[in-house]
Amino acid sequence: MDYMLAALEEAKLCLKTDDVPVGAIIVKNNQIIGIGRNQREELHSATAHAEVQAIQSATQSINSWNLSGTTMYVTLEPCPMCAGAIVQARIKHLIYGAQDPKGGSISLNLDILNNPRLNHRVSYEQGSYADQCSHLLTNFFKEIRKKKAQNNKPGP
Repeated sequence: MDYMLAALEEAKLCLKTDDVPVGAIIVKNNQIIGIGRNQREELHSATAHAEVQAIQSATQSINSWNLSGTTMYVTLEPCPMCAGAIVQARIKHLIYGAQDPKGGSISLNLDILNNPRLNHRVSYEQGSYADQCSHLLTNFFKEIRKKKAQNNKPGP
């Protein structure tokens, strides 16, 4: 199974709730144990990022907070909050799609995932489908700007 494609499908569900389309999947022993998508708008929660939702799903699935030996696939590079949650959950490996130059912990050189001063380190890489992940986000924000421009037009 292509887990990044599964994360992309989860991200597309965000379009129904006007949430930024980000999806995440957590895998252990070639089985999906956690699924999450961005639900900030839907749940009115600043912390309802896809990664956090997937971590909560996985920990419920295995009845443990400790996700050692797992891999997370996420369609967008994690923000600092999510990078911290990934470390705290003891996820082993992270594969992300699109880069986030303005908010991603890796792009911002914050070194949360692989910081030698922390008690756990997460290996990471940009995976396949980066272009598709980026395209989904770009189209989402184009539509948001288009709607905003239409709402600001003066009437006849």
